[in-house]
Amino acid sequence: MAVSSIAAQSIGILGYGETVYKKKSDSTLIALLADAARRALASAGLTKNDIDGIAVCSFELPPDNAVTLAEQFGISVSWAYLGTAGGAGPVASVINAIRAVEAGDAKTVLCLAADNYDVGGHFKLMDYFNKALINYGTPNGFGGANGLFGIIQRKHMETYGTRREDLGRIAVGQRASARLNENALLRGPLSIEDYMNARIIADPIRLYDCVLPCPGAEAVVVGALDRAPRGKAVKVLSGYERHNHPAGEIAPLRGGWELFRDRLWGDAGFGPADMQFVQAYDDYPIMVAIQLEDLGFCAKGEVSRFLAERTMQFDGSFPVNTNGGQLSCGQAGAAGGMIGLVEAVRQLRGEAGAFQTPGACRGVVSGYGMVGYGHGLSTSAVVLETAE
Repeated sequence: MAVSSIAAQSIGILGYGETVYKKKSDSTLIALLADAARRALASAGLTKNDIDGIAVCSFELPPDNAVTLAEQFGISVSWAYLGTAGGAGPVASVINAIRAVEAGDAKTVLCLAADNYDVGGHFKLMDYFNKALINYGTPNGFGGANGLFGIIQRKHMETYGTRREDLGRIAVGQRASARLNENALLRGPLSIEDYMNARIIADPIRLYDCVLPCPGAEAVVVGALDRAPRGKAVKVLSGYERHNHPAGEIAPLRGGWELFRDRLWGDAGFGPADMQFVQAYDDYPIMVAIQLEDLGFCAKGEVSRFLAERTMQFDGSFPVNTNGGQLSCGQAGAAGGMIGLVEAVRQLRGEAGAFQTPGACRGVVSGYGMVGYGHGLSTSAVVLETAE
């Protein structure tokens, strides 16, 4: 599904919100969602009575859903959406919310993503993530996502000569940004030597290739751009999602981004060189690298050299995940698919404070997730721009 050119001119993101990230929380999942919602509404200058559409992405929310969440929030909605695409779902939810507003199904949509677990809860979730893992992965020692992405990274290294020290520049650059972000859980210094010599988790994946599971919630408000506080609206110039590509391939080195990137850039009227930042889904640096290839920032197989020639911190030559991303902030389940979107809006509104990317007025956000049998199933991306 795409964002139409008509919608891009009049419908976009009005506000954003993010909970405080902690390693453990006494709050309920609903309380986390409500906290992010209040912050997003305040950022948009709206109240809950302005909301008539709701979208939510959460691994832990079922058997509840978007409609029951509206009940708990005390709002009446004419459009409701429950994400099913894992870490690609939150970006996809915004694409679908824009289409809902464009179609007249709702005027203002609250898009949310959250989960509430720690490291142990994350492993338990992954063992029962879907029927493919329950029936085939977990009984054979799947043990979470690290093993799968270790295979993908090894395959990329052996196929294209990708070097660990170049992938490490992503983790190191993001940590440099996170050190200035008070909401990042991991803020200690990280050098390339620390990255290279960290303990092995699932060879060649090492400690600083991995995220820290944590509780947290993110939210944005979608609606008519003229309803945003003056100077704070963010356009969604284009957006696409794609699922189960390449079909049937185990541990692929590509994803659905390669199928829609030409339309993504064509609809936006800009290309990769016009972006001031990239917020890419960073469950592992190797997946950031694959997104950079598939979105056209470099040719397939050339990402190692591309990374070696650039710096990735918020004020570097190629800013990536400018708040520190999941690798340093923590991965709050499905909210990991929205943390980059919220950070992009923060940057485009000029509200990132100490980690503000100079001159940020346009960027791309990409999502990825829903691990199935041997590969991640879902991809998404949007191009955003500060509204004039």
